[in-house]
Amino acid sequence: MNYAQLLFPDFSLILIGFLVCRYTALNRSVWGQVDSLVYFLLFPVLLFHSIVKSPLDLRAASNMIGAGWTLGFMGIGLAYVLPHLPWLRSHIRRRDHAGSAQVAFRFNSFIGLALADRIAGPTGIQWIAVLIGVCVPLFNVAAVWPMARHGEKGFLRELVRNPLILATASALLANLLGFSIPAWLEPTVSRLGAASLALGLMAAGAGMQFGALARSKTLAISVLSIRHFFLPMVALGVSHLFALSPVQTTVLLAFSALPTASSSYVLAARMGYDGAYVAGLVTLSTLLGMVSLPFALGVLRGL
Repeated sequence: MNYAQLLFPDFSLILIGFLVCRYTALNRSVWGQVDSLVYFLLFPVLLFHSIVKSPLDLRAASNMIGAGWTLGFMGIGLAYVLPHLPWLRSHIRRRDHAGSAQVAFRFNSFIGLALADRIAGPTGIQWIAVLIGVCVPLFNVAAVWPMARHGEKGFLRELVRNPLILATASALLANLLGFSIPAWLEPTVSRLGAASLALGLMAAGAGMQFGALARSKTLAISVLSIRHFFLPMVALGVSHLFALSPVQTTVLLAFSALPTASSSYVLAARMGYDGAYVAGLVTLSTLLGMVSLPFALGVLRGL
């Protein structure tokens, strides 16, 4: 499988957003409004649709759910501990860490869905939907927590106001209750979701400033190492711990090596953190996915 070809559309949209913002009349003031549209409407619609459209059987999926949560908590723990490590604490600014910790454990669900279909067909789609459904709420809460805490904002207030968390939590409940989107509404919802992908990635590119990464290289290396090296290694061990089937193992390994979520930039910017720095991390993560996915699916899967 050509992983570079799979990831190229996302990276090219980020690049287009960067070029359009820098060299046309569609400058940063325009893209600030796009950020709001994506964050408050388009991304929530996409998340709700992605989770609701694939029914969850909790009993049959219990091993996969356990593996996903174990992998997720490991990633969150590794991200949170970075500024407390003796050899790193003097090189990491707490505010930068609060906005960027999410990069270490969040994932690009769009790439995940496309990849699962390629490597395992409908069964792969089903298993990646399970991981999305149970991990997105957890990861969004974990992403908000350090930013709300460092910014001295009410954590619960930030959660109930976060449209991504509201969308994923309500979608999971709707899924378990057997709700499905009416057929007549499906095309509209699908198109809104597709718009969120394109505009969200372009907005990340518009806010990108690679110079911002130079200010905190240690943090960038740390969170990207967790996302693209340590989590695939953890996923291999977790797959054995939960005795996953070959298909489940393949999907979990792919899940562990995905680039970080493009909405990381949107969330950081909306909560008052350095969106340019996080956008740079998202871009580098997309590039590193071209290495981590073959590593997870080619090298680790063969062990």
